This record gives sequence, structure tokens and C-alpha cells, in this order.
Amino acid sequence: MNQANAIDVLVCAEPGVLRLERRPAPAALGGDVLVRPRRVGICGTDYHIFEGKHPYLEYPRVMGHELAVEIVSAPAGSSWTAGTIAVVNPYVSCGSCIACRNGKPNCCVRIGVLGVHRDGGMADLLVVPERNLVRAEGLDLDACAAVEFLAIGAHAVRRGNIVAGEKALVVGAGPIGLGAAIFARLSGAAVTMMDVDPERLALAQAVTGGKSIVAGSAAAGDAAAATAGEGFDIVFDATGNPASMERGFDFVAHGGRYVLVSVVRGAIRFEDADFHRKEMTLLGSRNATDADFRRVIAEISAGRIPLERIITHRTTLADAVVDLPRWATVKAGLVKAIIAIGDH
Repeated sequence: MNQANAIDVLVCAEPGVLRLERRPAPAALGGDVLVRPRRVGICGTDYHIFEGKHPYLEYPRVMGHELAVEIVSAPAGSSWTAGTIAVVNPYVSCGSCIACRNGKPNCCVRIGVLGVHRDGGMADLLVVPERNLVRAEGLDLDACAAVEFLAIGAHAVRRGNIVAGEKALVVGAGPIGLGAAIFARLSGAAVTMMDVDPERLALAQAVTGGKSIVAGSAAAGDAAAATAGEGFDIVFDATGNPASMERGFDFVAHGGRYVLVSVVRGAIRFEDADFHRKEMTLLGSRNATDADFRRVIAEISAGRIPLERIITHRTTLADAVVDLPRWATVKAGLVKAIIAIGDH
């Protein structure tokens, strides 16, 4: 390999094994754009990949799908120019399946997610389809790296079709749950968050300004007290925990909606009689679309998302070999960590 044309990539070789490798620099072909990742948010998905808990992954894998990138080169006739900063929509769709034809590329039959189904952005260079770049004029690199995970929450809220004044419960106070809570509040809901970790709940409450319930034996009573015994108009689960996902049905009000944001392998069970008695609506929420990315960018630009409270930890590509495994277990004070690449 010609070292002059080689790049550094952070590879998860197998569960529990991260290493920095030199690989040949990629080349953009056809309608693809060559970009330089500048910020990479570390997601729960990345921690799960490192821990061997991701249900749909083959190793080795270059992780990273929460991306702020700098354009290096674009095809002839492209509106993108070198040096422009952009957000990447990491959900690479086929454009022709039933979901894509119906305007839902986020659940494309043949979807390829950067950093999951194909190598992602924890690298010096990356090739992405031009249609997966999202303009974000006025946003800095850190803000661009936060757009994707917030878009997951924005999409879940859009799926839930919140009406101003409704009571919303978000179960799971990690970054995805935090995004759902932020956009539920921006959509006019009164938001309560629930989590097993009181410290994480306190961090989430500082961001959202909502109420909080510590999950446990007293949670049912606390949830009833928060809704005058009626239940929540809409509940979002962002835990990735089957028991929590099943428990969430109990918190939904009669006529309410339940949105499953997290995904697990295997069956989720519920009592059919209770489901019908409440005439409950059950919704899945997968990934995000360009519309959700644009909504997030607009809200950040308007100053309505406190990123200074959300981005709490930073590292470099080389130091992530040590930092990412540590943050997978040591969560104190951690909301969102980002990798900075190419800073001088």
C-alpha cells in the first residue's frame, strides 16, 4: 500500500477490540462525493457494536454515522464545492423499493446504514452518495455532528403526531430519548422523562426542563400522579430494553399512542385485552428522513436546542481507541461524546 495515499481509520475488528489502521484512501465514483469527516458523534449503536450487542452487524466495521463532513471533491455539475461543511444522512436507500417509492427511504427494503451495514465515518476520508448530503448553512462542526441523533427523536415525534397540550412520556434518558423529549416539547407537549439512572434523568431534565420519574417500583404511582390517573397521551420508548418496552404499554392513556423508537431482536409482548380496551395506537419509528434533518437544523439555527448541555465529552480518532471503550461503561456526566478529526 502506498502510504502517501493511505488514511487512518478506527476499526472495530471484533467485539471488544478497537484499533487504528492505515487503509488505502477511497475514491469517489459516479454520483458519489469524497468528504473528510471532521466531527463524529459516538452513538449508542457504536457502543453496542463495540460490546458485541448489535443485532445486525458483521465485523470488522468502521463505525460512525453521526457526521459533520467537509467536501473534498464532487462530481462535475454538482452544487457542492470543496471546503463546504455538510451533514450526512447515513441511511443509504435504494430509491426503487416500495418504501422508497412511497417516500419512506428511512425504511428502505435494501437500506445500507453507514457505520452499521457498511463502513462509516471514523476515518480521515469517506465516500458518500451526493443525495445523502444535507446543507447546514450557519451551523458549526459540533452542531452538524448532533443533527443525526436529534433527527431520530424528531422523526419519532413526527410519527406520533403530537397535538399541543398533550402529556408525553419518554422512557430512556439517553441521547435518543433526549432528542424525542426535546422535539415533543417543541411540538407543544408537556414532557415527562423516565429512566433507571437518577443522574442521567437530572441531566435530561436540565436540557428539557420537563418532569422526571425514576423507573422502579414507584414508577406506576408516579406516572399516575403526573397524569391525574389518566395515563399519557403519547409514550415513547428509547431504552432498547424488552422489559421496559413491554412495561410502556401500561403508561398509555385510553385512546393514546405508543411509539417504539428503539429496536431489539425478538418478540415484544402485550396484553391484547388492555390494548383493545384503550384502543391504543402502536407505532414503530425507524431512522429519520431529510425532512427530519431539516427540522433539526432549523431548530438549532433558531437557538432552541441547548447543544452546550448536550455535547459533554470530546476525543480524537487516535484517543478514541481508549476513550470509546471507557465511555461504554463509565457514563457519569456523559450525554454525547464526539470525535474531532483534522483539527490543528
